[in-house]
Order: sequence, then structure tokens, then C-alpha cells
Amino acid sequence: MDYTEQIANELKISTAQAQAAIELMDSGNTLPFVARYRKEATGSLDEEQLRAIAERLAQLRALDDRRITILNAIAEQEKLTPQLKKAIEAATTLTTLEDLYQPYKVKRHTRASAARDKGLEPLAKLILAQPTTTKKLSELATPFLTDEISTVEDAWQGARDIVAETISDHAGVRQLTREKALKYAILVCKQNEKTPDEKRVYALYYDYQTNVSRLQSYQVLAINRGEAAKILRVKVEISERDWLLSIRTAFRPNRRSPLARQMEMAIQDSASRLLLPAIERDVRRTLSEKAETHAIAVFANNLRGLLRQPPLTGQTVLGIDPAYRTGCKVAVVDPTGKLLDTATIYPHAPQRRQNEALKKLTLFVDRYKVTLITIGNGTASRETEQLVAELTRRLDSVHYLIVNEAGASVYSASKLARAELPDLDVSIRGAVSIARRAQDPLAELVKIEPKSIGVGLYQHDVNQKQLADALSGVVESVVNQVGVDVNTASPALLTYVSGIGPKLAERIVAYRDKNGRFANRQQLIKVNGLGSKAFEQAAGFLRIREGDDPLDASAIHPESYGVATAVLANVNLTPTAPLEQRQNALANLSPTATMAAELNTGLPTLTDIFEQLIRPGRDPREDLPRPILRSDVLAMDDLQVGQILKGTVRNVVDFGSFIDIGVKQDGLLHRSQIPRGTNLNVGEVIEVSILSVEKERGRISLGWPTQI
Repeated sequence: MDYTEQIANELKISTAQAQAAIELMDSGNTLPFVARYRKEATGSLDEEQLRAIAERLAQLRALDDRRITILNAIAEQEKLTPQLKKAIEAATTLTTLEDLYQPYKVKRHTRASAARDKGLEPLAKLILAQPTTTKKLSELATPFLTDEISTVEDAWQGARDIVAETISDHAGVRQLTREKALKYAILVCKQNEKTPDEKRVYALYYDYQTNVSRLQSYQVLAINRGEAAKILRVKVEISERDWLLSIRTAFRPNRRSPLARQMEMAIQDSASRLLLPAIERDVRRTLSEKAETHAIAVFANNLRGLLRQPPLTGQTVLGIDPAYRTGCKVAVVDPTGKLLDTATIYPHAPQRRQNEALKKLTLFVDRYKVTLITIGNGTASRETEQLVAELTRRLDSVHYLIVNEAGASVYSASKLARAELPDLDVSIRGAVSIARRAQDPLAELVKIEPKSIGVGLYQHDVNQKQLADALSGVVESVVNQVGVDVNTASPALLTYVSGIGPKLAERIVAYRDKNGRFANRQQLIKVNGLGSKAFEQAAGFLRIREGDDPLDASAIHPESYGVATAVLANVNLTPTAPLEQRQNALANLSPTATMAAELNTGLPTLTDIFEQLIRPGRDPREDLPRPILRSDVLAMDDLQVGQILKGTVRNVVDFGSFIDIGVKQDGLLHRSQIPRGTNLNVGEVIEVSILSVEKERGRISLGWPTQI
């Protein structure tokens, strides 16, 4: 089925753009490749737009697959009427489809099915028809009495069971009731006295109620978690007005019929026993799905910010994985990330060998010309920071940085860590990871399962497949925006390059280990399993520096080398010309549509080629502010209301952002303090002002400087 027009309308793009994007993705092209190298075809759609197209396309195809399954299932029952078929074919959401299918689903044994088995369907139809008749109820029910149905009341009870299920299964009733519930229902939380909440984590929800339409995503996830822990009892209350009016649009008692009371009783039973519990489940599911989608989007955005933190190149780094009793693990790596030395120091309780620890750190700094010390932000991190601050007071040549150590332990025990650092203890590997995270956060963080990096809320409570897909998409996007040096990249980093994947990444590294550095991009074809399609998808994102062809160090795709060479020929240069000479020659030359036509390419591609010829292989992370390097430690006692400090965004959540300002506790910049239209990202360096300090509770409230 063709979804082009529908997707184009929904996403507000042209039909030609949607069609080109769908055809390219269906042909096996990756999102990064299409976004970067097929701009002429898609009208320069970016990755976010392409991902939206891919997701909506998958939804529509899944919807149609389900539609076909439902049509076939009802047809097999010989109950598919032309009207029902038309309604199913017109359904635009999965919920609508399932509502239409509800009466025809093969159900487990129910009260209604038992009544049907006893032959009470005709009596139920009488209740539904609400005829005006002079017959008494006993006269109408007597023909249905059997050994199994011994009384008139038993007959009417069975008939009402059938009617109740019919009402509950009615698509229109379900849809209307659900719509009203999502607007007007009240969610009520109560504390479960049988389950202790010693830390009062869920105290806010012990006696809580609100309209479901006003619930924030983080509240939904918190309530769900409290309910799962059996600390909270949760229910959704739907007013009688809302559900009764919905039912009476299709099932209205006829006051002139002797069966009116039977209909009223069936309606009440249907609502309390079947319809409202089902709608409550629908409401809770809808709230949860919306909250999970939002939480995943927040997590993905935070991860993008973390991965895009600028690398601190050229630094010899001493990494410290802090701890108390077991000691702080220390690792020194050179500017390429190569391990130089390791140690364990015991500056904290119970050993308190601080002087010995300072001597060891000083020895390492002097011996290896360490320029930066990185400290993991876990247990004992601030005590370790005080130790390092004392060291930096003695040594002017070194600064320090607190880094997010989330996932370091996961990496330390991984197969990749064992392969990279086979002779090291697991605990020391964590220190190596902490050191390397400052040198190139992206290269190090891709070695860790994205959800273990820890830059979101409730990541263990959301749909794990959707979370994994979203986070993998973020990593893939950032890796390909930055580009990868094929001669130094780990298999973990190469895995996320467009068109490669885990197996091919390992083969590339194995080929490199056996044959030495890649001299040019074409040599990649020699890797077993890397065919023409994979080469097409990957080549532009792989960098070969100081190789045979200078263009291999850029983001220019090999298919456009001819165009790039022709551009340089216009200014009497070749790709081997010095960069400065190339930049000077192209400074006064701009890409135009006429030039693009002459070179048989598109203007977007030509523009990208110009940019790469002037700034080859530019790392987009270089344009972002560098991390704050510190030389002394702040304490909460040092903070004054109104004081303005620079801080690093550590986490962005629904109610604000947590900012590292150099003290033990991150400060909270509440969303009410953030100017409208300002979007903060993890890793971003900003100025904040101190609004209040609650030392006893370890809380710091921050504001935007202009608000003081």
C-alpha cells in the first residue's frame, strides 16, 4: 500500500520528499547516509525528519498487517458484513481496529458465553430490541426454561449477561467512554498500609488525586513504580454521567417496554463488571505509553548531549575511580588513550593514607607529564576531589574534571574490556574508562549499552525495546555526524557507522590488525563481507588521515571525488594542495546552482563539498564549549545567595535541569527559572546564580543570572 501522501500530509513535507525517502530506506539505505548524501532526492530532509518518516511508515504497515489479520479472522467466522468491512478498512488507529474486533474475538469462557450455550441468545435479543408488548416477563422467559435454567430469574440473568457483554464490546460505546475518561476521569492514589515505604519515596502520592489529563509524564511513571512496588493503590474513577451517556447513544431503555428494567440492570452490570475495568486499563495504558514515549525522548536527548561533549585532545590523563574501603583505582593514559600505568591509593576511611596517596599521584603527574585528572562522580567522589584539589594547589601544571562514571562498571566486565585490557583487574578497567572519557567521550561511551549511561529518569520502567531502538538511533546519529577514524576506532565505535554493524566492525579491526593501517578508502573493499552496498553506506563516514588521498580524511563521499577535484581545478589546485592554500583559494568562491549544473551534481552536495574542502573532516563537537576544568574545590559553605557560577548540565528532566557547579551536590535549575524557549542539553556549560542553599538537606536551588 502507498502511504506517501498520508505521511507527507502528517509531517508537512512534499509528496516527492516522502516518496524519495521511503524508496531510499526500502532499498536498504541507512538514515545517516540518506540525510548526508541523498539531499537532492529528499529535498534536504534531516535525520530527525527521516526518522519520523521511518517510524510512521512502520506504524502504518503494522496497522495494515493487523487490519488484514482482523478481516480474515472475522471472515472465517462468516460474520464480515459490508458495513463492518468498510468500518475496519476506514480505521486509522490500532485502538479503533481493536474496538471493532472486540465483539468477534475468541474469548475465554465468560458468563455471556455460558448463557449463549444454554440457548439464551434470543432472550438477550429481546432485551436489546426493547419491544412494546403486553406479555409479562415470566411469559417471555418461560420458553427458555430447561434443566439447566430452572427459574425465570435464571433465564433473565443469563440474558442480561449476554446484553452486558454486548454493550461492553460495542465499538462506539468503548470509543466514547474512553474519550470522556481521558478528558474527565480522576486518578486516585492511596498508600498501601501493608507495604512500608521507609524512605517515604512515594509520600507525595499517599493521598493524591487529579484529573488524568493533568498528569505529567514523570508523575505517571512514579505512580506506576509505586504501584508495582505495592506501596500505592491506584484506580481511575469515571463519573456515571460520562459512561452512562456513552452507553445510551447505542443502548437506550424504552420506558414503554416491560424489558426496560432488564436493559437498565444489564447496563449497570456491564459498566461495573466489564466496561469500566476495560476503560480503566485503556486509560492507564494510554497514560503509560505517552509517559514512556516522553521519557525515552528525554533520555535520548540527554544521551545526544552527553555524546556530543567536546573531546579534550592532546591530554595525558590520570583517571581515578573513587572508593572508600577498597581504595581509589588510578590509571594513566597517554593522549591516544594508551594505558601507561595503574595503582590503588587509600586516602579515605578506614585507611586514611592521604599523604601516601598524594605522593603517588604526584609521582605519576611528574613521571608521565599528566595534564588532566578525571574523577568519577560515584561514591567518595567529592572526598577524592578534595584530595586532588590539594594536589593541584601544589602543582600548577594540572587541572581536574569530574566525569559521569555511569556504565563504567558495565564496561569493565564486558567482553570488549577484556579484549582491550586483558591483563587488568576489573576494578582498574573502570579507572581507564574514566580517564578516556575526557579525551573522547563518544569513543568511550559507545562501548557501553546506551541505557546504562544514566542520563534519564525511569529508564528501567519504560518499554525496553523502544528505549534500545531510540538510544541506538541517537548513538548512530552522533557517530556518523562526527565521523570515525578507521585506523584507530574500536569495534564498538565502528559498529554504529552507517552500513557496518557488529560483525563487520570486528572484521575491519581484524583486517587492520593483520595488514596494518588502511591507506585509502578503496582498501576497505578487501575486508571480508564488506561489499559494494556496505561500502557505499559507510565510506563517507570513515576517515583515513595521512593516507594516499587527502579527500579520504574528509566527509566527501568517494562518489563525489570527481566533483571535488573539479572544484579545486577551477582554482588551479589539486586535492594534495596544502590546506591553507586551498582555504585561501576557495575563500572568494561560492557554490551556485550554475556551478552545480556544470559539475553534474546538486547544489546541496556541492555546498557540502565546499565546506569539507575548506574544513576537512570537521568535528562538529569542536563548536561546543569545552568542559570546565577545575583547580580547587568548592563547598556548600562557600556558596552565597546571588553568587554567579559556571556549571555543567548533568541531567535534563521534566521539572528542570541538574547542574554541576563544583560542589558535592548538583544544583537544581527548576524549569520555572529557565527562560521560555531555552533548551538545555547535557554537557552544556552555562552560567547560573545561587537562589538558596539548604545545607542540612543537601539542596541547592539555582536561577538564571538575569533573575537576581
